[in-house]
Amino acid sequence: MLTRRRFVKEMVAGTAAYAAYNLAPAHRVLGANDRVRFGLIGAGNRGKQIFKAALECTNVEAVAVADIYTHRLDDARQIAPNLKTYQDFRQLLDDKSIDAVLIATPQHLHVLHFVPALQAGKDVYQEKTMAFNPDHARRMRKAFEGSRRVVQVGIQATSGRAQPKARELATPDRMGIITALHTHHYRNAPYGGWLRKIPPDCDTQHLDWKAFEGEADPHPFDPERFINWRFYWDYSGGNVFENMVHQVGFWYKALDLKIPSRVMMTGDNYLSPKMQVPDTMSACMHQPEKIFFTWNSMFGNNFYGEGEDLLLGNKGTILCKELDELRYVPQVRRGSEAAAKAPGAPPDAAGIGDEDMTKAHMQNFFDCVRSREEPNCPFEIGFRSAITCQMAITSYRLGRSVKWDESRQDIV
Repeated sequence: MLTRRRFVKEMVAGTAAYAAYNLAPAHRVLGANDRVRFGLIGAGNRGKQIFKAALECTNVEAVAVADIYTHRLDDARQIAPNLKTYQDFRQLLDDKSIDAVLIATPQHLHVLHFVPALQAGKDVYQEKTMAFNPDHARRMRKAFEGSRRVVQVGIQATSGRAQPKARELATPDRMGIITALHTHHYRNAPYGGWLRKIPPDCDTQHLDWKAFEGEADPHPFDPERFINWRFYWDYSGGNVFENMVHQVGFWYKALDLKIPSRVMMTGDNYLSPKMQVPDTMSACMHQPEKIFFTWNSMFGNNFYGEGEDLLLGNKGTILCKELDELRYVPQVRRGSEAAAKAPGAPPDAAGIGDEDMTKAHMQNFFDCVRSREEPNCPFEIGFRSAITCQMAITSYRLGRSVKWDESRQDIV
């Protein structure tokens, strides 16, 4: 039987073996018109979504899928029948014909797949939130620096049409001094709509439980923990890691914001008793750029929808709906006659939609695999947004505000 101690020992040994690849050039140099061969690690719901988006991109070829649950390997073969399939992701990384990997595993496992993938010479599309905790973030940075690998983090709105428009409008002549950024994410669905039924074959005959636990605290096999991993602190940061990260990443890139100097988050769980993470919360980020960044979320009301962000300056306001539709309004009081007549920009960044943004983000990744240019959501934006989300979760769990210690690269 594979014990947790043996699993971690083998995982560390495997990572060390891949270190020989680190800093080495890719197995082949791609030209502008060459086909990118890719694999997927993690074929759950989100993994299949990004896999389908990748298949719609130009001049790519799906080679292999790895997942610890055989049911998901069968699902992947329904999408692409000629795939090679593996329960051990390291077998996928051994395939030198694969240029790039897409990683869509649970959040606590990202580091265990990201680091070996880079060390194996693969370019990486890493789903958000990039890193689960500061230790993981530091390990991922160490692997990335000097690797010469392309890394795209899955904050898809950075590839949407609203992103360049936000940068264009958020200038001192239009906005004046920006001191506040208000964002929110509201749903009217217990458990945020994440509650999944347990398939009949979800057992230790069909999945590798120790591989799922990774470096988390060990527990006896529990199909609820495996299928509904988003509910548990061992594996998830809840809606902070699921959706706040998108809004943080979008604005961090648009405004070139750094890691907050201080974060406070409070809230509770009112409607979702099976879930450890909160379903109602409010986070306040004190940005070193002297911007007060707030994020509110709940699963008991959707009047405001899944995001209607307000960037507030003393000369104007930018309204951004679901990181898609964007409008600028000169500074006037809301509801006034002047506001009604204000010549603010129409929502000309509207209509791209989440699926189209995912495809655009994936296409940008593959284009950068060929060109070796920096992608739309590079490692640094993924790192800053991950640390910010980690600070919010740490604050919530400790019941106090927290700071980022730059010298220690840790939350205090």
